[in-house]
Amino acid sequence: MLEKFKGCLLGAAIGDALGMPNESAAPNLSKMRYGYRRPYKGHPNDNLHPGQYTDDTQLMLLLGTLLADGRYNEERYATALRALCARGALRFPDGSVTSACERAVKESVPQKGVKSTTSGCLPVSISFALTFPDMNEGCERAVRACNVTHSHPAAHAAVSTFVTLLYHALHESPAPVERALEKAQAEDEALGAKLRNAVILEKDGMETETALLKIGNDVSVFQTLPIAFFLINRYHHPPDLLTVAANTGGNTDTICLLCGAYIGASKGMGALPADLLETLEDRQRIELLAQRLHTVYSRKTGQ
Repeated sequence: MLEKFKGCLLGAAIGDALGMPNESAAPNLSKMRYGYRRPYKGHPNDNLHPGQYTDDTQLMLLLGTLLADGRYNEERYATALRALCARGALRFPDGSVTSACERAVKESVPQKGVKSTTSGCLPVSISFALTFPDMNEGCERAVRACNVTHSHPAAHAAVSTFVTLLYHALHESPAPVERALEKAQAEDEALGAKLRNAVILEKDGMETETALLKIGNDVSVFQTLPIAFFLINRYHHPPDLLTVAANTGGNTDTICLLCGAYIGASKGMGALPADLLETLEDRQRIELLAQRLHTVYSRKTGQ
């Protein structure tokens, strides 16, 4: 299980770093290139180097560290997140995260986040999936963390759905995608329908480029999560999945982060491309955090 914890966190960060240069760009599936690249000049991330990650991984690590330290609660998370925003440390941050932080600072009172469906909520799923052996508790706690920035029910449903997917991948349950679909349909009918449609399009053999047009690749959970589900079902060789996800355009960093986290959770650290691991920003720090979260998880299970 430890190798899967390492794989999940590292896979997420690898995916984020791979998708970083193409964030907000057009799809580029006809001229894909494997590996890390630097963003084009003038891109919001143009100060980042190949192998560096974005705000998605920053949020994942912030939450993971609080959980590993045994210091997590929503108030501490909100305070730490506001501090990151205030000093401009978040890399091309999700607009809803920024809005929630700015509003909280302006009004000087703790409050729930903005009513938004942007997928900046999704990275919180990962740390909670790796901390709570009880899936329902992990979903509930992840939703509460999500509410710090995103109060929309669809955002909460998306977070619960991805926690569910990672839980079943970690535990090698049969058909983890199908189980996550069931969770989504129970939590939010619209999100569940879009995820189900994405899986059907893949099963019917629709070309990936055409599916991108039908599903979309914008920043909302209604498109980011479905395209990730499509790709997870379509590409089973990790380098292929990561490369295609990183070239979908639009919300590539989050799409690829979700795919990378799933690879690591289902197949373990050994399935991640060695060359991408070697040049990933903060690789040792992320691996150590995975070990610490595994210790917390094991303690909860009495192992």
